[in-house]
Amino acid sequence: MSATSESGLPIEPVYGPSELDGWDPGEKLGEPGSYPFTRGVYPSMYTGRPWTMRQYAGFGTAAESNRRYHQLVEAGTGGLSVAFDLPTQMGYDSDAPLAKGEVGKVGVAIDSIEDMRVLFGGIPLDQVSTSMTINAPAALLLLMYQLVGAEQGVAGEKLTGTIQNDVLKEYIARGTYIFPPAQSLRLVSDIFAYCQREIPRWNMISISGYHMAEAGATPAQEVAFTLANAREYVRAALSAGLDVDEFAPRLSFFFVARTSILEEVAKFRAARRIWAHMMRDEFGAKNPKSQMLRFHTQTAGVQLTAQQPEVNLVRVTVQALAAVLGGTQSLHTNSYDEAIALPSEKAARLALRTQQVLAHETDVTKTVDPFAGSYAIESLTDDVEEAARDLMRQVEELGGAVMAIERGFQKSEIERSAYAIAQGIDSGERAVVGVNKFKANGDEPYEPLRVDPELEAAQCERLAALRESRNGAAVDRALDELRTAASGSENVMDPMRDALAARATGGEVCDALREVWGVYQPPSTM
Repeated sequence: MSATSESGLPIEPVYGPSELDGWDPGEKLGEPGSYPFTRGVYPSMYTGRPWTMRQYAGFGTAAESNRRYHQLVEAGTGGLSVAFDLPTQMGYDSDAPLAKGEVGKVGVAIDSIEDMRVLFGGIPLDQVSTSMTINAPAALLLLMYQLVGAEQGVAGEKLTGTIQNDVLKEYIARGTYIFPPAQSLRLVSDIFAYCQREIPRWNMISISGYHMAEAGATPAQEVAFTLANAREYVRAALSAGLDVDEFAPRLSFFFVARTSILEEVAKFRAARRIWAHMMRDEFGAKNPKSQMLRFHTQTAGVQLTAQQPEVNLVRVTVQALAAVLGGTQSLHTNSYDEAIALPSEKAARLALRTQQVLAHETDVTKTVDPFAGSYAIESLTDDVEEAARDLMRQVEELGGAVMAIERGFQKSEIERSAYAIAQGIDSGERAVVGVNKFKANGDEPYEPLRVDPELEAAQCERLAALRESRNGAAVDRALDELRTAASGSENVMDPMRDALAARATGGEVCDALREVWGVYQPPSTM
Protein backbone atom coordinates (compact mmCIF):
# COMPACT_ATOMS: atom_id res chain seq x y z
CA MET A 1 0.00 0.00 0.00
CA SER A 2 1.46 3.36 -1.06
CA ALA A 3 1.78 6.24 1.39
CA THR A 4 2.42 9.93 0.91
CA SER A 5 3.96 12.66 3.01
CA GLU A 6 2.27 15.91 4.11
CA SER A 7 3.67 17.47 0.92
CA GLY A 8 2.12 14.72 -1.20
CA LEU A 9 5.49 13.11 -1.84
CA PRO A 10 5.71 9.30 -1.93
CA ILE A 11 6.93 7.54 1.21
CA GLU A 12 8.32 4.12 0.41
CA PRO A 13 7.64 1.17 2.76
CA VAL A 14 11.34 0.34 2.73
CA TYR A 15 14.33 2.53 1.84
CA GLY A 16 17.72 1.26 0.84
CA PRO A 17 20.85 2.08 -1.16
CA SER A 18 18.91 2.17 -4.43
CA GLU A 19 17.08 5.33 -3.34
CA LEU A 20 20.43 7.09 -3.00
CA ASP A 21 22.06 5.64 -6.12
CA GLY A 22 24.61 8.13 -7.41
CA TRP A 23 24.17 10.24 -4.28
CA ASP A 24 27.31 12.15 -3.27
CA PRO A 25 27.38 12.56 0.54
CA GLY A 26 30.15 15.12 0.32
CA GLU A 27 28.11 17.44 -1.89
CA LYS A 28 24.76 16.82 -0.18
CA LEU A 29 25.83 16.62 3.45
CA GLY A 30 29.15 18.19 4.25
CA GLU A 31 30.12 18.36 7.90
CA PRO A 32 28.02 19.93 10.68
CA GLY A 33 28.72 23.64 10.74
CA SER A 34 30.02 23.65 7.16
CA TYR A 35 28.50 24.39 3.75
CA PRO A 36 25.81 23.44 2.75
CA PHE A 37 24.82 23.09 6.44
CA THR A 38 22.49 20.14 5.84
CA ARG A 39 23.67 18.63 9.11
CA GLY A 40 23.28 21.81 11.17
CA VAL A 41 24.71 25.29 11.34
CA TYR A 42 27.17 24.66 14.19
CA PRO A 43 29.84 21.93 14.41
CA SER A 44 28.87 20.78 17.91
CA MET A 45 25.12 21.58 17.82
CA TYR A 46 23.50 20.42 21.09
CA THR A 47 26.54 18.51 22.30
CA GLY A 48 27.92 21.91 23.37
CA ARG A 49 24.68 23.38 24.72
CA PRO A 50 20.99 22.79 24.03
CA TRP A 51 18.72 24.98 21.96
CA THR A 52 17.24 28.15 23.47
CA MET A 53 13.99 27.31 25.22
CA ARG A 54 11.53 30.12 24.53
CA GLN A 55 7.99 30.43 25.77
CA TYR A 56 5.55 32.61 23.85
CA ALA A 57 3.50 34.66 26.29
CA GLY A 58 1.52 37.85 26.43
CA PHE A 59 -2.05 38.62 27.43
CA GLY A 60 -4.13 41.33 29.03
CA THR A 61 -2.13 44.21 30.39
CA ALA A 62 1.62 44.71 30.41
CA ALA A 63 1.58 44.15 34.18
CA GLU A 64 -0.16 40.76 33.84
CA SER A 65 2.26 39.63 31.14
CA ASN A 66 5.20 40.83 33.21
CA ARG A 67 4.13 38.53 36.05
CA ARG A 68 4.01 35.58 33.61
CA TYR A 69 7.49 36.44 32.30
CA HIS A 70 8.91 36.38 35.80
CA GLN A 71 7.31 32.95 36.36
CA LEU A 72 8.83 31.64 33.12
CA VAL A 73 12.29 32.98 33.92
CA GLU A 74 12.12 31.41 37.39
CA ALA A 75 11.08 28.09 35.75
CA GLY A 76 14.21 28.10 33.58
CA THR A 77 13.17 29.78 30.34
CA GLY A 78 16.25 31.07 28.50
CA GLY A 79 14.40 33.39 26.16
CA LEU A 80 11.16 35.36 26.24
CA SER A 81 8.77 35.56 23.31
CA VAL A 82 6.12 38.30 23.29
CA ALA A 83 2.61 37.88 21.92
CA PHE A 84 0.88 41.17 21.12
CA ASP A 85 -2.86 41.76 20.94
CA LEU A 86 -4.56 42.36 17.60
CA PRO A 87 -4.85 46.17 17.85
CA THR A 88 -1.10 46.40 18.55
CA GLN A 89 -0.37 44.11 15.60
CA MET A 90 -2.50 46.31 13.33
CA GLY A 91 -1.04 49.61 14.53
CA TYR A 92 -4.07 50.85 16.49
CA ASP A 93 -4.23 52.21 20.02
CA SER A 94 -6.44 50.45 22.55
CA ASP A 95 -8.99 53.30 22.48
CA ALA A 96 -9.38 53.25 18.68
CA PRO A 97 -12.89 52.30 17.52
CA LEU A 98 -11.50 49.34 15.56
CA ALA A 99 -9.83 47.99 18.73
CA LYS A 100 -13.08 47.63 20.66
CA GLY A 101 -13.48 44.13 22.09
CA GLU A 102 -9.98 43.01 21.07
CA VAL A 103 -7.74 44.65 23.67
CA GLY A 104 -5.51 42.13 25.44
CA LYS A 105 -7.32 39.12 23.96
CA VAL A 106 -4.66 37.30 21.91
CA GLY A 107 -1.64 39.01 23.39
CA VAL A 108 -0.52 41.98 25.43
CA ALA A 109 -1.69 45.51 24.66
CA ILE A 110 1.26 47.86 24.06
CA ASP A 111 0.26 51.43 23.26
CA SER A 112 3.35 53.39 24.28
CA ILE A 113 6.79 53.25 25.81
CA GLU A 114 5.10 53.32 29.22
CA ASP A 115 3.48 49.94 28.54
CA MET A 116 6.80 48.54 27.30
CA ARG A 117 8.46 49.79 30.48
CA VAL A 118 5.91 47.90 32.58
CA LEU A 119 6.13 44.78 30.39
CA PHE A 120 9.83 44.34 31.11
CA GLY A 121 9.90 45.73 34.63
CA GLY A 122 12.46 43.88 36.77
CA ILE A 123 13.77 41.89 33.78
CA PRO A 124 17.39 42.83 32.92
CA LEU A 125 17.44 43.28 29.16
CA ASP A 126 21.17 42.61 28.95
CA GLN A 127 20.61 39.11 30.35
CA VAL A 128 17.61 37.86 28.37
CA SER A 129 17.01 37.27 24.68
CA THR A 130 13.59 38.55 23.62
CA SER A 131 11.62 37.57 20.55
CA MET A 132 8.73 39.82 19.52
CA THR A 133 6.08 38.40 17.21
CA ILE A 134 5.23 41.64 15.46
CA ASN A 135 5.27 42.48 11.77
CA ALA A 136 3.78 45.60 10.21
CA PRO A 137 4.57 47.80 13.27
CA ALA A 138 7.75 45.88 14.16
CA ALA A 139 9.90 49.02 13.91
CA LEU A 140 8.14 50.90 16.67
CA LEU A 141 8.01 47.93 19.09
CA LEU A 142 11.75 47.40 18.60
CA LEU A 143 12.41 51.09 19.24
CA MET A 144 10.30 51.01 22.42
CA TYR A 145 12.36 48.04 23.59
CA GLN A 146 15.60 49.87 22.83
CA LEU A 147 14.40 52.95 24.74
CA VAL A 148 13.47 50.84 27.77
CA GLY A 149 16.87 49.17 27.59
CA ALA A 150 18.52 52.58 27.59
CA GLU A 151 16.52 53.49 30.71
CA GLN A 152 17.98 50.37 32.36
CA GLY A 153 21.47 51.47 31.31
CA VAL A 154 21.70 48.75 28.66
CA ALA A 155 23.31 49.96 25.45
CA GLY A 156 21.92 48.86 22.09
CA GLU A 157 25.08 46.81 21.50
CA LYS A 158 24.10 44.54 24.40
CA LEU A 159 20.49 43.88 23.39
CA THR A 160 19.81 40.46 21.87
CA GLY A 161 16.64 39.08 20.40
CA THR A 162 14.46 38.99 17.30
CA ILE A 163 11.59 40.89 15.74
CA GLN A 164 9.52 38.90 13.29
CA ASN A 165 9.24 41.84 10.87
CA ASP A 166 8.12 39.49 8.07
CA VAL A 167 5.31 41.44 6.49
CA LEU A 168 5.25 39.58 3.15
CA LYS A 169 3.78 36.48 4.75
CA GLU A 170 1.00 38.68 6.16
CA TYR A 171 -0.24 39.28 2.62
CA ILE A 172 -0.10 35.52 1.98
CA ALA A 173 -1.53 33.89 5.08
CA ARG A 174 -2.24 36.05 8.10
CA GLY A 175 -3.63 39.47 7.20
CA THR A 176 -2.12 41.79 9.82
CA TYR A 177 -0.60 44.11 7.22
CA ILE A 178 -0.89 47.90 7.22
CA PHE A 179 1.02 49.49 4.34
CA PRO A 180 1.32 48.43 0.67
CA PRO A 181 4.11 45.90 -0.09
CA ALA A 182 6.58 48.42 -1.57
CA GLN A 183 6.39 50.70 1.49
CA SER A 184 6.54 47.69 3.81
CA LEU A 185 9.75 46.53 2.12
CA ARG A 186 11.18 50.04 2.46
CA LEU A 187 10.46 49.92 6.21
CA VAL A 188 12.11 46.48 6.45
CA SER A 189 15.24 47.86 4.74
CA ASP A 190 15.29 50.84 7.10
CA ILE A 191 15.14 48.46 10.07
CA PHE A 192 18.05 46.44 8.63
CA ALA A 193 20.21 49.54 8.30
CA TYR A 194 19.24 50.86 11.73
CA CYS A 195 19.98 47.57 13.49
CA GLN A 196 23.41 47.35 11.86
CA ARG A 197 24.20 50.75 13.25
CA GLU A 198 22.41 50.75 16.62
CA ILE A 199 21.55 47.18 17.70
CA PRO A 200 24.12 44.97 15.94
CA ARG A 201 23.39 41.74 17.82
CA TRP A 202 19.67 41.89 17.10
CA ASN A 203 18.07 39.51 14.58
CA MET A 204 16.22 42.08 12.51
CA ILE A 205 13.82 39.70 10.79
CA SER A 206 12.44 36.24 11.39
CA ILE A 207 11.22 35.10 8.01
CA SER A 208 8.27 32.94 8.81
CA GLY A 209 6.80 29.82 7.34
CA TYR A 210 4.93 29.04 10.56
CA HIS A 211 1.82 31.06 9.78
CA MET A 212 1.63 29.70 6.25
CA ALA A 213 1.79 26.18 7.68
CA GLU A 214 -0.94 27.03 10.18
CA ALA A 215 -3.05 28.25 7.24
CA GLY A 216 -2.61 24.89 5.51
CA ALA A 217 0.72 25.01 3.66
CA THR A 218 2.49 21.69 3.16
CA PRO A 219 6.11 21.33 4.35
CA ALA A 220 7.36 21.89 0.79
CA GLN A 221 5.17 24.99 0.39
CA GLU A 222 6.29 26.27 3.79
CA VAL A 223 9.95 26.08 2.77
CA ALA A 224 9.40 27.39 -0.76
CA PHE A 225 7.30 30.43 0.06
CA THR A 226 9.39 31.33 3.10
CA LEU A 227 12.64 31.27 1.14
CA ALA A 228 11.03 33.10 -1.79
CA ASN A 229 10.07 35.88 0.64
CA ALA A 230 13.60 35.81 2.05
CA ARG A 231 14.99 36.28 -1.45
CA GLU A 232 12.79 39.38 -1.79
CA TYR A 233 14.05 40.83 1.50
CA VAL A 234 17.66 40.27 0.48
CA ARG A 235 17.03 42.01 -2.84
CA ALA A 236 15.39 44.94 -1.05
CA ALA A 237 18.34 45.30 1.31
CA LEU A 238 20.82 45.17 -1.56
CA SER A 239 18.80 47.79 -3.47
CA ALA A 240 19.03 50.01 -0.39
CA GLY A 241 22.82 49.84 -0.65
CA LEU A 242 23.51 47.32 2.14
CA ASP A 243 26.29 44.75 1.80
CA VAL A 244 25.05 41.16 1.85
CA ASP A 245 27.70 39.93 4.28
CA GLU A 246 26.91 42.76 6.68
CA PHE A 247 23.17 42.11 7.06
CA ALA A 248 22.66 38.45 6.09
CA PRO A 249 24.22 36.99 9.29
CA ARG A 250 21.39 38.67 11.27
CA LEU A 251 18.59 37.10 9.22
CA SER A 252 16.70 34.33 10.96
CA PHE A 253 13.75 32.08 10.19
CA PHE A 254 10.66 30.71 11.91
CA PHE A 255 9.16 27.33 11.05
CA VAL A 256 6.49 25.00 12.37
CA ALA A 257 7.06 21.48 13.69
CA ARG A 258 4.27 19.02 12.94
CA THR A 259 3.72 15.51 14.26
CA SER A 260 5.08 13.98 11.02
CA ILE A 261 8.61 13.56 12.40
CA LEU A 262 10.39 12.13 9.34
CA GLU A 263 9.23 14.76 6.87
CA GLU A 264 9.75 17.58 9.35
CA VAL A 265 13.37 16.56 9.95
CA ALA A 266 13.84 16.36 6.17
CA LYS A 267 12.19 19.77 5.74
CA PHE A 268 14.58 21.53 8.10
CA ARG A 269 17.61 19.90 6.46
CA ALA A 270 16.37 20.78 2.95
CA ALA A 271 15.69 24.40 3.94
CA ARG A 272 19.26 24.82 5.21
CA ARG A 273 20.67 23.41 2.00
CA ILE A 274 18.55 25.60 -0.31
CA TRP A 275 19.40 28.75 1.65
CA ALA A 276 23.13 28.01 1.61
CA HIS A 277 23.11 27.52 -2.16
CA MET A 278 21.00 30.65 -2.72
CA MET A 279 23.13 32.94 -0.60
CA ARG A 280 26.44 31.71 -2.01
CA ASP A 281 25.57 31.20 -5.67
CA GLU A 282 22.86 33.82 -6.25
CA PHE A 283 23.85 36.64 -3.92
CA GLY A 284 27.59 36.02 -3.68
CA ALA A 285 27.69 35.85 0.11
CA LYS A 286 31.17 34.83 1.23
CA ASN A 287 30.74 34.90 5.00
CA PRO A 288 29.67 31.40 6.16
CA LYS A 289 27.30 33.07 8.65
CA SER A 290 25.46 34.62 5.69
CA GLN A 291 24.88 31.11 4.31
CA MET A 292 23.60 29.62 7.57
CA LEU A 293 19.85 29.24 7.93
CA ARG A 294 19.26 29.74 11.64
CA PHE A 295 15.70 29.22 12.77
CA HIS A 296 13.24 29.24 15.63
CA THR A 297 10.56 26.57 15.76
CA GLN A 298 7.12 26.51 17.30
CA THR A 299 5.10 23.35 17.65
CA ALA A 300 1.99 23.19 15.46
CA GLY A 301 -0.90 24.93 17.16
CA VAL A 302 -3.22 24.00 14.30
CA GLN A 303 -2.81 20.31 15.18
CA LEU A 304 -3.97 20.79 18.77
CA THR A 305 -7.53 19.80 19.63
CA ALA A 306 -10.15 21.04 22.09
CA GLN A 307 -11.32 17.44 22.44
CA GLN A 308 -9.31 15.46 25.00
CA PRO A 309 -6.87 18.37 25.39
CA GLU A 310 -4.42 16.36 27.53
CA VAL A 311 -3.59 14.35 24.39
CA ASN A 312 -2.01 17.57 23.09
CA LEU A 313 0.84 16.96 25.55
CA VAL A 314 1.76 13.93 23.44
CA ARG A 315 1.41 15.85 20.18
CA VAL A 316 3.59 18.70 21.42
CA THR A 317 6.27 16.27 22.61
CA VAL A 318 6.41 14.58 19.20
CA GLN A 319 6.49 17.93 17.42
CA ALA A 320 9.25 19.22 19.70
CA LEU A 321 11.29 16.07 19.05
CA ALA A 322 10.97 16.68 15.29
CA ALA A 323 12.30 20.23 15.73
CA VAL A 324 15.24 19.06 17.84
CA LEU A 325 16.16 16.24 15.47
CA GLY A 326 15.92 18.78 12.64
CA GLY A 327 18.46 21.08 14.30
CA THR A 328 16.46 24.09 15.50
CA GLN A 329 18.24 26.96 17.28
CA SER A 330 15.35 27.82 19.58
CA LEU A 331 12.00 26.25 20.35
CA HIS A 332 8.61 27.19 21.73
CA THR A 333 6.36 24.35 22.85
CA ASN A 334 2.64 25.06 22.81
CA SER A 335 0.54 24.49 25.90
CA TYR A 336 -1.94 21.64 25.84
CA ASP A 337 -4.93 23.93 26.45
CA GLU A 338 -4.27 26.44 23.64
CA ALA A 339 -7.07 25.04 21.46
CA ILE A 340 -9.49 26.17 24.16
CA ALA A 341 -8.17 29.46 25.51
CA LEU A 342 -5.07 31.34 26.58
CA PRO A 343 -2.64 28.93 28.28
CA SER A 344 -2.99 28.48 32.01
CA GLU A 345 0.07 28.86 34.22
CA LYS A 346 0.20 25.08 34.78
CA ALA A 347 -0.05 24.33 31.05
CA ALA A 348 2.71 26.83 30.20
CA ARG A 349 4.98 25.23 32.80
CA LEU A 350 4.30 21.74 31.43
CA ALA A 351 5.14 22.97 27.92
CA LEU A 352 8.51 24.18 29.14
CA ARG A 353 9.09 20.94 31.08
CA THR A 354 8.57 19.04 27.79
CA GLN A 355 11.65 20.74 26.34
CA GLN A 356 13.63 20.23 29.52
CA VAL A 357 12.93 16.48 29.47
CA LEU A 358 14.08 16.26 25.85
CA ALA A 359 17.25 18.21 26.63
CA HIS A 360 18.20 16.57 29.91
CA GLU A 361 16.61 13.10 30.05
CA THR A 362 17.04 11.81 26.50
CA ASP A 363 20.14 11.16 24.41
CA VAL A 364 19.20 13.39 21.45
CA THR A 365 21.70 16.04 22.58
CA LYS A 366 24.63 13.62 22.67
CA THR A 367 25.33 13.49 18.93
CA VAL A 368 24.98 15.88 16.01
CA ASP A 369 22.34 15.17 13.32
CA PRO A 370 21.53 11.63 14.47
CA PHE A 371 19.51 10.84 11.31
CA ALA A 372 22.35 11.66 8.90
CA GLY A 373 22.89 8.87 6.39
CA SER A 374 19.46 7.35 6.99
CA TYR A 375 18.18 6.07 3.66
CA ALA A 376 14.69 7.37 4.47
CA ILE A 377 15.73 10.79 5.78
CA GLU A 378 18.25 11.53 3.04
CA SER A 379 15.77 10.50 0.34
CA LEU A 380 12.98 12.58 1.91
CA THR A 381 15.35 15.55 2.26
CA ASP A 382 16.09 15.39 -1.47
CA ASP A 383 12.37 15.07 -2.27
CA VAL A 384 11.35 18.07 -0.14
CA GLU A 385 14.21 20.12 -1.59
CA GLU A 386 13.19 19.31 -5.17
CA ALA A 387 9.50 20.10 -4.50
CA ALA A 388 10.36 23.38 -2.76
CA ARG A 389 12.75 24.45 -5.52
CA ASP A 390 10.04 23.78 -8.11
CA LEU A 391 7.60 26.07 -6.27
CA MET A 392 10.29 28.73 -5.90
CA ARG A 393 10.86 28.61 -9.66
CA GLN A 394 7.14 29.22 -10.20
CA VAL A 395 7.29 32.26 -7.90
CA GLU A 396 10.27 33.63 -9.85
CA GLU A 397 8.47 33.08 -13.15
CA LEU A 398 5.67 35.32 -11.83
CA GLY A 399 8.20 38.06 -11.14
CA GLY A 400 9.21 37.28 -7.57
CA ALA A 401 7.43 37.03 -4.23
CA VAL A 402 5.71 40.43 -4.27
CA MET A 403 4.29 40.06 -7.78
CA ALA A 404 3.24 36.49 -7.00
CA ILE A 405 1.50 37.75 -3.85
CA GLU A 406 -0.33 40.42 -5.87
CA ARG A 407 -1.54 37.68 -8.22
CA GLY A 408 -2.62 35.50 -5.30
CA PHE A 409 -0.37 32.57 -6.22
CA GLN A 410 0.94 31.57 -2.79
CA LYS A 411 -2.43 32.14 -1.11
CA SER A 412 -4.31 30.00 -3.62
CA GLU A 413 -1.75 27.18 -3.39
CA ILE A 414 -2.04 27.15 0.40
CA GLU A 415 -5.84 27.27 0.28
CA ARG A 416 -5.88 24.18 -1.95
CA SER A 417 -3.69 22.33 0.55
CA ALA A 418 -5.86 23.45 3.48
CA TYR A 419 -8.98 22.23 1.69
CA ALA A 420 -7.38 18.83 1.06
CA ILE A 421 -6.50 18.54 4.76
CA ALA A 422 -10.06 19.43 5.79
CA GLN A 423 -11.47 16.89 3.35
CA GLY A 424 -9.15 14.22 4.72
CA ILE A 425 -10.24 14.88 8.30
CA ASP A 426 -13.93 14.98 7.39
CA SER A 427 -13.70 11.69 5.49
CA GLY A 428 -11.67 10.01 8.23
CA GLU A 429 -8.79 9.32 5.84
CA ARG A 430 -6.61 11.59 8.01
CA ALA A 431 -6.80 10.46 11.62
CA VAL A 432 -7.06 13.01 14.43
CA VAL A 433 -7.16 11.23 17.77
CA GLY A 434 -10.11 12.35 19.84
CA VAL A 435 -11.80 14.09 16.89
CA ASN A 436 -12.54 11.47 14.22
CA LYS A 437 -10.83 8.48 15.85
CA PHE A 438 -10.72 7.14 19.41
CA LYS A 439 -13.35 9.58 20.64
CA ALA A 440 -14.23 9.86 24.33
CA ASN A 441 -17.82 9.69 25.58
CA GLY A 442 -17.42 13.02 27.33
CA ASP A 443 -14.47 15.25 28.04
CA GLU A 444 -13.77 16.37 31.57
CA PRO A 445 -14.78 19.99 32.22
CA TYR A 446 -12.01 22.54 31.74
CA GLU A 447 -11.94 26.05 33.16
CA PRO A 448 -10.07 28.28 30.70
CA LEU A 449 -7.99 31.33 31.53
CA ARG A 450 -10.05 34.42 30.74
CA VAL A 451 -9.06 38.03 30.17
CA ASP A 452 -10.77 40.44 32.55
CA PRO A 453 -13.40 42.38 30.53
CA GLU A 454 -12.54 45.50 32.56
CA LEU A 455 -9.02 45.46 31.13
CA GLU A 456 -9.95 47.39 28.00
CA ALA A 457 -11.44 50.31 29.95
CA ALA A 458 -8.39 50.44 32.24
CA GLN A 459 -6.01 50.46 29.25
CA CYS A 460 -7.98 53.30 27.64
CA GLU A 461 -7.76 55.26 30.89
CA ARG A 462 -3.96 54.78 30.86
CA LEU A 463 -3.88 56.18 27.33
CA ALA A 464 -5.98 59.20 28.29
CA ALA A 465 -3.66 59.92 31.23
CA LEU A 466 -0.61 59.59 28.95
CA ARG A 467 -1.96 62.10 26.46
CA GLU A 468 -2.87 64.49 29.25
CA SER A 469 0.55 64.41 30.92
CA ARG A 470 2.89 64.50 27.92
CA ASN A 471 4.17 67.48 25.95
CA GLY A 472 1.69 67.50 23.06
CA ALA A 473 3.64 70.05 21.03
CA ALA A 474 6.79 67.92 21.22
CA VAL A 475 4.82 64.88 20.05
CA ASP A 476 3.33 66.83 17.13
CA ARG A 477 6.78 68.06 16.04
CA ALA A 478 8.22 64.55 16.20
CA LEU A 479 5.35 63.09 14.17
CA ASP A 480 5.77 65.84 11.56
CA GLU A 481 9.44 64.92 11.23
CA LEU A 482 8.43 61.28 10.78
CA ARG A 483 6.01 62.24 7.99
CA THR A 484 8.76 64.23 6.27
CA ALA A 485 11.16 61.29 6.43
CA ALA A 486 8.50 58.88 5.13
CA SER A 487 7.78 61.26 2.21
CA GLY A 488 11.44 61.20 1.16
CA SER A 489 14.23 58.65 1.26
CA GLU A 490 15.54 59.26 4.80
CA ASN A 491 15.62 56.30 7.21
CA VAL A 492 12.37 56.60 9.19
CA MET A 493 13.72 54.79 12.26
CA ASP A 494 15.44 57.83 13.82
CA PRO A 495 12.44 60.20 13.74
CA MET A 496 10.21 57.30 14.80
CA ARG A 497 12.41 56.72 17.84
CA ASP A 498 12.24 60.41 18.72
CA ALA A 499 8.44 60.36 18.49
CA LEU A 500 8.16 57.32 20.75
CA ALA A 501 10.61 58.83 23.22
CA ALA A 502 8.34 61.90 23.32
CA ARG A 503 5.57 59.44 24.28
CA ALA A 504 3.73 59.31 21.00
CA THR A 505 1.55 56.21 20.91
CA GLY A 506 1.94 53.32 18.53
CA GLY A 507 -1.33 54.19 16.84
CA GLU A 508 -0.25 57.80 16.31
CA VAL A 509 3.05 56.70 14.75
CA CYS A 510 1.27 54.25 12.43
CA ASP A 511 -1.36 56.86 11.54
CA ALA A 512 1.41 59.27 10.52
CA LEU A 513 2.81 56.63 8.17
CA ARG A 514 -0.67 55.73 6.89
CA GLU A 515 -1.13 59.39 5.89
CA VAL A 516 2.01 59.23 3.73
CA TRP A 517 2.13 55.64 2.52
CA GLY A 518 -1.52 54.64 2.43
CA VAL A 519 -3.06 51.31 3.43
CA TYR A 520 -2.87 48.05 1.50
CA GLN A 521 -6.09 46.90 -0.16
CA PRO A 522 -5.96 43.22 -1.18
CA PRO A 523 -7.04 42.43 -4.73
CA SER A 524 -10.44 40.86 -5.16
CA THR A 525 -10.30 37.09 -5.66
CA MET A 526 -13.81 36.94 -7.08
